[in-house]
Amino acid sequence: MKLKLARASVTAKPKLIELEKIEEDLEKKSIFYFDKENSHKELKFLIEHFEEKDYSVYMKEVKFGLDDEEYIYEVHIVK
Repeated sequence: MKLKLARASVTAKPKLIELEKIEEDLEKKSIFYFDKENSHKELKFLIEHFEEKDYSVYMKEVKFGLDDEEYIYEVHIVK
């Protein structure tokens, strides 16, 4: 499964990351930022995937502007 990471700028395209790559990166970091273009279903799958592996997962929307469409998802994955 591929998810879209948060954009570096408003005009940039989001980069894709594989679920397996997220698992590998958990040794280095536990906070990931995902783009608003990810569907709710994809993010729910991500959360359930890591909860099945006994991780605690917390997700919230982070607004970075005044417009309602200016947000990203912040996901914490901890053991």
